[in-house]
Amino acid sequence: MKTVLMVAEKPSLAQSIAKILSRGNMSSRKGLNGACSVHEYTGSFMGQSAHFKMTSVCGHVMTLDFIGKYNSWDKVDPAELFSKAPTEKKEANPKLTMVKFLQVEGRGCDCIVLWLDCDKEGENICFEVLDAVLPVMNKPRSTERTIYRAKFSSITDTDICNAMNHLGEPNRNEALSVDARQELDLRIGCAFTRFQTKYFQGKYGNLDSSLISFGPCQTPTLGFCVERHDKIQSFKPETYWVLQAKVNPEKESSLTLDWDRVRVFDREIAQMFLNITKMAKEAKVESVSKKEKVKQRPLALNTVEMLRVASAALGMGPQHAMQIAERLYTQGYISYPRTETTHYPENFDLKGCLRQQANNPYWAETVKALLSDGINRPRKGHDAGDHPPITPMRAATETELGGDGWRLYEYITRHFIATVSADCKYLQTTISFSIGPERFTCIGKVVTSPGFTEIMPWHSIPLEESLPHCEKGDLFPIGEIKLLEKQTSPPDYLTEAELITLMEKHGIGTDASIPVHINNICQRNYVTVESGRRLKPTNLGIVLVHGYYKIDAELVLPTIRSAVEKQLNLIALGKANYHQVLEHTLDIFKRKFHYFVDSIAGMDELMEVSFSPLAATGKPLSRCGKCHRFMKYIQAKPSRLHCSHCDDTYSLPQNGTIKLYKELRCPLDDFELVLWSSGSRGKSYPLCPYCYNHPPFRDMKKGMGCNECTHPTCQHSLSMLGIGQCVECENGVLVLDSTSGPKWKMACNKCNVIVHFFENAHKVRVSPETCDLCDAALVDVDFNKAKSPLPGDETQHSGCVFCDPVFQDLVELKHAAMRHPMHRGGQGRRQGRGRGKGRRPGGRLNPKKPKDKMAALAAYFV
Repeated sequence: MKTVLMVAEKPSLAQSIAKILSRGNMSSRKGLNGACSVHEYTGSFMGQSAHFKMTSVCGHVMTLDFIGKYNSWDKVDPAELFSKAPTEKKEANPKLTMVKFLQVEGRGCDCIVLWLDCDKEGENICFEVLDAVLPVMNKPRSTERTIYRAKFSSITDTDICNAMNHLGEPNRNEALSVDARQELDLRIGCAFTRFQTKYFQGKYGNLDSSLISFGPCQTPTLGFCVERHDKIQSFKPETYWVLQAKVNPEKESSLTLDWDRVRVFDREIAQMFLNITKMAKEAKVESVSKKEKVKQRPLALNTVEMLRVASAALGMGPQHAMQIAERLYTQGYISYPRTETTHYPENFDLKGCLRQQANNPYWAETVKALLSDGINRPRKGHDAGDHPPITPMRAATETELGGDGWRLYEYITRHFIATVSADCKYLQTTISFSIGPERFTCIGKVVTSPGFTEIMPWHSIPLEESLPHCEKGDLFPIGEIKLLEKQTSPPDYLTEAELITLMEKHGIGTDASIPVHINNICQRNYVTVESGRRLKPTNLGIVLVHGYYKIDAELVLPTIRSAVEKQLNLIALGKANYHQVLEHTLDIFKRKFHYFVDSIAGMDELMEVSFSPLAATGKPLSRCGKCHRFMKYIQAKPSRLHCSHCDDTYSLPQNGTIKLYKELRCPLDDFELVLWSSGSRGKSYPLCPYCYNHPPFRDMKKGMGCNECTHPTCQHSLSMLGIGQCVECENGVLVLDSTSGPKWKMACNKCNVIVHFFENAHKVRVSPETCDLCDAALVDVDFNKAKSPLPGDETQHSGCVFCDPVFQDLVELKHAAMRHPMHRGGQGRRQGRGRGKGRRPGGRLNPKKPKDKMAALAAYFV
């Protein structure tokens, strides 16, 4: 019996596919990484009995990055990133140990079926999975095929079974096009981002952005927003005049006529036309025309149109809308949401999808009428050769989906029903009048067949006043003629929907990446989202774009990225060489980078006008250890300290508050210590600004505070305040927060575990003695007599927080309320106090007294 490994892109997809293929007759178990399950069943594969193992990854298995030393911003010239810096594939999420998990499940398997999403990214993940599992699979006979690719567009029984019966092969060219895009974006983006971030953050204090990033797609996206901003700023309103006439077909009614000249920009000429028309007493009907017109039903729905509507009509940001669409897809409610196609293939079961909606109270009548009278073939759209248009695949209710999920599903369903409905037909009547020598017109519309507007009422023809019955030559008395003075108005800021349209038109990004680029310019503080989801550029965004235009307009114009996207598509089609495209594109951007660096003064001139230099920013906080003058604390992102006398800038931990720490000084460099805190419920620790940026010991890395410092005698160091191994993570040490009294706590210096203990104690200090059972440092606790919880009215006790029964009820573990899960950069791992004797294989403390509270907690986390 063969063993067949099958891999999907997400755990929920794996479960749904396995349930369909096994007809529910499967067993399930958790994989070793805890995130992915394995579903097993027996069946037939290629005419032979087989044991199937269905599992998944969680998106990309690997990510591209520079090798270790090239990740240092301080030691590497950004220009080296274009060619000299080697790259390597690293696990995208090391905590998931995805490669190990795949190898464990793939070991001994004979075949693999890849159920990854059917787009270019999915093809790329296929080869990441193959790289992991092929070395451990059984070796095939010389001509035996072992790798299969399933192609599907929805999670329905029909589509999944059809995919299993028509297995193909993964597409190497599409995977290579993704590799090329990843490498280009990494090398180009990192080089420009590192240079301009270091250059401008070293000079200006109020940029309010932790990263001044550049992206080959992100920057042209910002360029569209700033271009609209510039048009608004340079707009000069002009006054114009409109002639408005009203006629009275009947005594009690009036009809407003539109002037055929529309408007004039000269007041005297407008007055002349008014005077001429005022001489006439009646308006004469010159012609009456009636014409049947058609408002076409929409094309089938693709990703870009869905994102446009989600933003403009539903008020959802593109990234949020895409996340909801992906969830609806994985749950089987809609077809694959990433598609450029607006044309249904001839064999698509339109009636089957429509029947699914026959019982929904919102559109049941419309659907039943269509099924009874016959559906209309959808309009012929664009066939991109990827996936069918986005289609509802099964019925749903508002209760099932709730909130935004239902609102997006409802729109997708209404859009689908509209594509198979009739066009909207209406009768348009146009009456042309003459008042003196001037011509005026009045138009009326009457719907004769609502068609698709019944299901999409927002597209319906607006109700208008019915026009009077009249014939050529009829005369109507003039009720009023007047001159209206108006002004031209500037365009408004771009909406997300308009920006998506521009990006699609100019080939910036793909249907999958467009939401990411828009989200990036928001996250970087380059634009803000205003009411109506309009994107207003910030000062920083405006200055950057103007600076790019000043130095090299191609960095911000869509032309060069559009050309690169075309080359990437040629790689996917097998019509361009991967290495040649990569080499040629990097060579172009390397030249542009060198010119940009040489010409940076041009952008700097614009920065000087909009932002304040470091020396003029911030408030005095702590003393510099070199000149002993006060350094200024710059609170705007990224928060930092700046000594204007020494012209030195010191990075600080982000996403917290910084204050002076009791005017205490570091024994190594004489800098005053500062205290970082994430809030009253979170962590806090002191740090030396100099040591934080220039680690004093070999076993320390940049970005470490006093709670990780290995100084042997400093009273604030890990050596003096470390108590014991963290009860949850492997590499952390629980360190006493000596500023936390009277609500004392110790916190892990790696993860966000906090242990509250000894509330209302007068004094808590770490003893040089260690516990005989677990090797943790002992703690000396001193209570006030009135508030002492110690037995026998004792006020002092020394013991181990993990093992001492006296401390059992005085210790409580919590997780820190972090403002951001990554409040500091990657840290080094180092041995600390309180490790050794009581370690379990999993790396956690194993106190020998099971009744201890901390032992129970440790066992729970294991």
